Amino acid sequence: MSENPQDTSLELSNAELSEILRSLLHKEGSWIDWGKKCQKLQKAGYPSQDIFEQTGFQASQQNMIIVAAQVYDSVLQANVPEDVLAYCRGPRSDVLYEFRILNQNQRAAAVELAKEKRLEADEAKDVAKAIQEFYRLSQVPADFTKVAGDAVAYQCWKRARQIKDLQDRSRLIAKGLKFAQSATARQAIERLLSDFTVTSSRSAPLIPLHRLEEEEELARVVPVVGQYPITKQALESVDAIVAEEPFRTISYSGSGMMVPLPGWQAVLKAKDPVAVLCKSEQLPINLSGNTEQVLVIIERTVEQWDVNSYFVVEQDNQVIFKWFEEEPTLPLLGQIILVLRPKRILDENNLIEPWQMDD
Repeated sequence: MSENPQDTSLELSNAELSEILRSLLHKEGSWIDWGKKCQKLQKAGYPSQDIFEQTGFQASQQNMIIVAAQVYDSVLQANVPEDVLAYCRGPRSDVLYEFRILNQNQRAAAVELAKEKRLEADEAKDVAKAIQEFYRLSQVPADFTKVAGDAVAYQCWKRARQIKDLQDRSRLIAKGLKFAQSATARQAIERLLSDFTVTSSRSAPLIPLHRLEEEEELARVVPVVGQYPITKQALESVDAIVAEEPFRTISYSGSGMMVPLPGWQAVLKAKDPVAVLCKSEQLPINLSGNTEQVLVIIERTVEQWDVNSYFVVEQDNQVIFKWFEEEPTLPLLGQIILVLRPKRILDENNLIEPWQMDD
């Protein structure tokens, strides 16, 4: 659930523009104020590079404080204690930025945990991922509770049980004890100190991942449901709208989007495929490289479980992507037949400039 600056256009007078740039140049106010002002400039069509040249805030820093300020606002709306808000203003923009993938309630719990445990940004990233994965479970594991600390402790407990190396196992046990918030979770982890049984776990299968390499590969048009997260209702009722990159979605008279896909066998064999836009970090498995926009292709007619596939199910009134080690009790809404990355273009200028040849 990543936060992104809204696309709503905003008009600023020359006086307003000059005042915002001056304020940012002199770093007046808190980092939250800086993030909101950078967002206001971007919404007014002011390029990130120009903001950098006028204020010293690099594009990556602009993005971080804009997103972190949005996370702060959502935590503020969750009515957390004032000392937690003071911790956020700390400054802790780097920590709050890592919590962008969580929903409002999860962010509030994560921030309180970050304050209590004095987490740095790299630790906050691991905590956010652990909480996100924990809340994707169909049911809360035995001995653990639905609180942020137990979510992190559970991931440590689960991984420790699968490791033979005593040093790595001890490190995970210590980390689990550090984060465990319930007595039952702590007891479950402490039992690992005397129980050295290694629990083998079936490895998650490789996710069916592709990237566009050739323009002529585009062949089949598939309806796009929308941007993840989505609801079951949205998945089951699709229309079409405007065309835009990076997947060359096309517009026509209707109320939805369509996207052209390569004529790969998996796409051609699909009887009722739909596509969902999401960030690569929202997938149920970590992908190599930087976070980027991906397209998840779902076959809605598949309802039979297969251990070598990822599926779409409904949980807490929201559609999620999930791999099941054993046959699930939840109804399957579809199967992920592939995940598509946008085409990587090494030199975009070559696409718009005429060929230069020597006489």
